[in-house]
Amino acid sequence: MTGPGADSERGHYPFPPPPTYPGPTRERWIWTAAVAGIGALIFGILLLSWLGGEPAGPQQVGVADLLTGRTSPSARFGSRELEVAGWYAAITTECNGDTGGADPTVSWLQRECPVRVLLPQQPAGSVSAAQLLRDGLRLAAPNGEPFPPPTALGSGTAGLEQLLFTGHFDDPAASKCIPDREETCRNTFVVSGYSGLIR
Repeated sequence: MTGPGADSERGHYPFPPPPTYPGPTRERWIWTAAVAGIGALIFGILLLSWLGGEPAGPQQVGVADLLTGRTSPSARFGSRELEVAGWYAAITTECNGDTGGADPTVSWLQRECPVRVLLPQQPAGSVSAAQLLRDGLRLAAPNGEPFPPPTALGSGTAGLEQLLFTGHFDDPAASKCIPDREETCRNTFVVSGYSGLIR
């Protein structure tokens, strides 16, 4: 038999049969497993960081955020240790006010003099204690020591860079403050140390 169908009858085709796919090789399986493993590892790290909550160490907060918040710092953070960044200013002389009473366990916290604050902006020129307390975050410390040395406003280390103060609000001594000052005492940042390194 001759003609177009002759080759098909004898088992021959005008085109070669399509190649058969042997399936993925061992090497391909290994590479696929490696890529999937790396993806799972990255996903696991991201998931753990998301579920891990707040990072270790004190939370850093800008003083402007504390001063403009809708809730008081003591209500917002309790007595948790924080790092607060801002411009330091103090009036240690020519300050009018009492020294907080005779009880040393609370006088350091409720005294009106000296005045120490953190400001959101660098102070310029002469300002009064009332202006500092109006515009800044009040600072105190049981021993009065962890503060920059006294300098004129806008000069010295405190006038050249923002400082980072470590401490807390809602100190237990606030419960001993006189009623008129208890709220102020609770929202005073009790300082344990400071540095000039804003991280």
